[in-house]
Amino acid sequence: MLEVAEALQRVLAETRAKSPRTVPLSDALGMVLAEDAVSDVDSPPHDKALMDGYAVLAADAHTGPVELRVLEQVAAGATPAQTVVPGAATRIMTGAPIPDGADAVVMVEQTEPLGVENANSAADVPVRVRINASRVDSGQNIMRRAASMRRGEVVLNSGRLLRPMEIGLLAEVGRAEVRVVPRADVAVLSTGDELVPADSLPGGGQIRNSNGPMLRAMVERAGGRAVDLGIGRDEEAELRRLVALGLQHDVLVLSGGVSAGVLDLVPRVLASEGVEQVFHKVHLKPGKPLWFGIRRRQPHDTLVFGLPGNPVSSLVCFELFVRPAIAALAGERNDAPVQTATLAAAHRQRGDRPTYWPARRSSDVRSVSVTPLNWKGSADLRTLADADCLIYFPPGEREYAVGDEVEIRSL
Repeated sequence: MLEVAEALQRVLAETRAKSPRTVPLSDALGMVLAEDAVSDVDSPPHDKALMDGYAVLAADAHTGPVELRVLEQVAAGATPAQTVVPGAATRIMTGAPIPDGADAVVMVEQTEPLGVENANSAADVPVRVRINASRVDSGQNIMRRAASMRRGEVVLNSGRLLRPMEIGLLAEVGRAEVRVVPRADVAVLSTGDELVPADSLPGGGQIRNSNGPMLRAMVERAGGRAVDLGIGRDEEAELRRLVALGLQHDVLVLSGGVSAGVLDLVPRVLASEGVEQVFHKVHLKPGKPLWFGIRRRQPHDTLVFGLPGNPVSSLVCFELFVRPAIAALAGERNDAPVQTATLAAAHRQRGDRPTYWPARRSSDVRSVSVTPLNWKGSADLRTLADADCLIYFPPGEREYAVGDEVEIRSL
């Protein structure tokens, strides 16, 4: 039986990032950039005003209030027609090009227009303006050309995760399409004769299929594309048909049928479909029966995870093993969401397996504290819904006291 770290190492050893492809920029959010992005423009393309006001020569107003002649008004998107000379100023809007001669912008709040009616209207340009700033320095409120980036400069390196701000930057440098590592396609199959869909009322011995919707949601949250294969009955031919469909995708995630019961058919069906077992069972609670294998075939391999049927076990195994695999397939780093916290309530740990215990955390500016929930075991999805993290308790018997430090994994 493998330890968690060794099992994860074996999963990642079988996981290769998908081949890059070119997609529209609008589809690239959450993907990993597969090429360097180079700017085709200077940004900004000209010296520009950082606020509404007046473009002036700093020497004219360096030491205190002064009245200046107003030459023209320049809005964003327009081009100045006149050069600012001593004793003159240009009314300017945020983002507009700085006219020749000017080397500072005085914010409008520090000015007073003179010689025009309705002087607060943008349509009326004053004849003169009083600069009331006590001091004006060269470069004030100006962003210089190419201060953000220069034409030919690499602005994003290959391997960068594309968040909304990266999408905006790619648009600024003219990338309507971008080469990325695509998301993993993950097929989800729940197995068991006892399962019925969520919209059905369970009969005797039946339960609703909670694992399927939960796992599909986890796939989507992990950045994969979930494919619903529904419910597979404990019948070998039917399971083989559904497994064959699942093996057309990057990952196949099954829940149930991987323990040691008479009807736990999943490992046998997977073997019949050419899936090579990498390991079965992990030193873990909950989640011991975890099964992992790989189907090696062109054009791509398929990673196969057989998760235990109890929902908390399925979730824990997904977080520990499936989520890192989905990230690796998409070219992302495996950055586990792990941190330390102090216990807000005492806890007694028993058993010879490391345990991931549902919990809820709270924090202030100084520390994070965590409270173990009244978890009733692997089937207790109700308590799991109150959790926002899992506490890791090492194997062995121990009485944990309030204030003891523990490791937690965010949900």
